[in-house]
Amino acid sequence: MTVMQWLSGPDGQWLSALSVLVILMLMLFMSVKLYASYRSKQTYRLLIAAIALAALRQLTLLAIAASGAKISVFAHLAAGVLHVVSFIIINFVFMKLYTYQSARLRSMPFTVMSFLTLLIAFLQIVVEPGGDAGHAIRAVAFPLLDVYGVVVTLIILIATRTADMNNKYYGSLIVIFIYECSRAADTYVFQGSPSWFKAMTVLLPIVYFVLLFMLLFEWVIDRLMSTYQSSIVDGLTGLYNRRHFQSKAEALLARGKKAAVIFCDIDNFKKLNDTHGHHKADGVLKRVAEIMKEETSGIGAAGRYGGEELLACISIDRVKPEIVAESIRRRVEEETIVTVSVGFSTTKESASVQELVKQADEAMYYSKTHGKNSVTAYKSIPASMRGMG
Repeated sequence: MTVMQWLSGPDGQWLSALSVLVILMLMLFMSVKLYASYRSKQTYRLLIAAIALAALRQLTLLAIAASGAKISVFAHLAAGVLHVVSFIIINFVFMKLYTYQSARLRSMPFTVMSFLTLLIAFLQIVVEPGGDAGHAIRAVAFPLLDVYGVVVTLIILIATRTADMNNKYYGSLIVIFIYECSRAADTYVFQGSPSWFKAMTVLLPIVYFVLLFMLLFEWVIDRLMSTYQSSIVDGLTGLYNRRHFQSKAEALLARGKKAAVIFCDIDNFKKLNDTHGHHKADGVLKRVAEIMKEETSGIGAAGRYGGEELLACISIDRVKPEIVAESIRRRVEEETIVTVSVGFSTTKESASVQELVKQADEAMYYSKTHGKNSVTAYKSIPASMRGMG
């Protein structure tokens, strides 16, 4: 017996149903976790329901393949209904999850298609109320539901061609469309011969659900990364928030490196807000943050201390802190409509991150009160003026 013949037989069908069922169980586990962790409860409920329906179909196919039992018309239609309805719901959910147009996505077309699935199955029972397995599977006289499955797949494939969707999603639609066409052709035309054609109908569902699993897995990873990013990064500037900046700076000092903290404050920022509006001021703040990030890239980390105050912690083994600080000041003056007052302190003055930030803040305040748009080293502040920032 060749591999193709084995795949086209009951053992191949059993393996296909079991493989798909395992994939669906993994997807169900991820969906339940998403439901418990995020706000889009209705979307994830629909996803859980769709996966459960698909799993129920696979259990039915698995039981039939394992027992070798013949399939009645009713069982054949029940499996078909589960397949089409779960396919419709799954596509609705993935379009909600992945497309930027999800707010405009309406459930009504998907609801209508699901209702039509039930109606067509009922009509087929009326037209063909009985029959044994051989008749039901090999020579259904009026194959409404199978044809409808092909039509639904084609409709969704065409309807999503202009949507901004993941390539794996389009790949899954193409795979399932080929599967639907192949299954219909095998059932009503070739009837199991040639064996390679039958084997294709066994393998394609596995490929389809693997692609769906990858889509869902990527979505979970994206959500985890997004949650992590929001916990460490300031939403407006993209710089580290104060708490995470502190941990990055402490890690740098813990490695025994010579370091410096640079503290920047945008000059006359309140006046910019009042005269140009928050949108313009936010744009300027983001540009200054980008300059901070670029100038500290590879030598340290930048963060937002609060408001218009930005800071950086850099290793000074190979660079001088006054050069980096001056480069930031100069670029802000040349590339934006504002200037910055800058101060810095090094580990020669203190080995504590908290103390370095305080000293750099005092140096910045000295720059602010002595003409602005300048750089001051903490060690250069007269002793009588320290502690006044």
